[in-house]
Amino acid sequence: MTDPGTLQLGLDTFGDITHGVDGEPLTHAQTIRNVVDEAVLADEVGLSFFGVGEHHRREFAVSSPEVVLAAAAARTRSIHLGTAVTVLSSDDPVRLFERFATLDAISNGRAEVILGRGSFIESFPLFGYELSDYEVLFEEKLDLFTALMKEQPVTWQGSTRAPLNGADVFPKTENGLTAWIGVGGSPESVVRAARHGLGLMLAIIGGAPERFRPFVDLYHRSLDALGMPALPVGVHSPGHIADTDQQAWDEAYPGFEALHNTIGRERGWPTYNRLRFQHDVGPEGSVYAGSPETVARKIAGTARALGLTRFDMKFSTGTLSHEKMMRSIELYGTQVVPRVHELLASS
Repeated sequence: MTDPGTLQLGLDTFGDITHGVDGEPLTHAQTIRNVVDEAVLADEVGLSFFGVGEHHRREFAVSSPEVVLAAAAARTRSIHLGTAVTVLSSDDPVRLFERFATLDAISNGRAEVILGRGSFIESFPLFGYELSDYEVLFEEKLDLFTALMKEQPVTWQGSTRAPLNGADVFPKTENGLTAWIGVGGSPESVVRAARHGLGLMLAIIGGAPERFRPFVDLYHRSLDALGMPALPVGVHSPGHIADTDQQAWDEAYPGFEALHNTIGRERGWPTYNRLRFQHDVGPEGSVYAGSPETVARKIAGTARALGLTRFDMKFSTGTLSHEKMMRSIELYGTQVVPRVHELLASS
């Protein structure tokens, strides 16, 4: 069961290209500046984490999360800053560790990295990787990255990059680097997270969150079998908050529709519609949209059902405006977070 005193609540964004007040899409540059402002507000209202996803396509502005997070680190004081996710398969583990160790220094120990294979494949051809190596790339690079996290000279050999022989990597962190593995629903990925001693971040973007309980149980059993201590479990899910349920739904739906249908045309999904959206924001769905009370109750229910350490709401979706997202962040920090803790304590 989730301890109300330990549950952290955070936010994630992919830097979705939003619409301005004139209804036209903002530039990538303006969107990135807005993301930094959103991180600053998240810190001001007392949230625990702000995550920025890595993508390499026109719908999302952020391809270098660490640079954006470094800008946020210079303007924030307490909030932890990380990725949601870093596509490790198409990156170099050594350079990635160096970048995050640098971010950790700039933020005074607030850097986190969530490692994943990503749900998009654009980075593979962009950086010269073969999709046929999808599995081995992630497994080998994760093995090397976790070795680098010990911050000792590394000797390593694999098939996807040049070997290392007693290589030392700089800068060193002051207190180590926090890392998670992002998992979309594969038992093999859950066991992998346990095997490498990393936190488990479940990306739940469809269906009832309770159906992921077997993955949480598998993670805990795997840790026990490996003789490892308990490690954190988090959930990443989309959402939006406004003063009333209807306002939140009306504001959020156009962005959900636009993004779902853009990606759906590539993947053969059925056209998104309002009926599907209303199901997703209901008790059996994984969209946390509504008034502060509605969202707080849904988060608390998920936290109890899965025994969470952290819940991260993906607050940017498609064309939803920066102004509405800022209001959502404000309500999340000032009303939802204390209400979630209250609900968990009362249970």
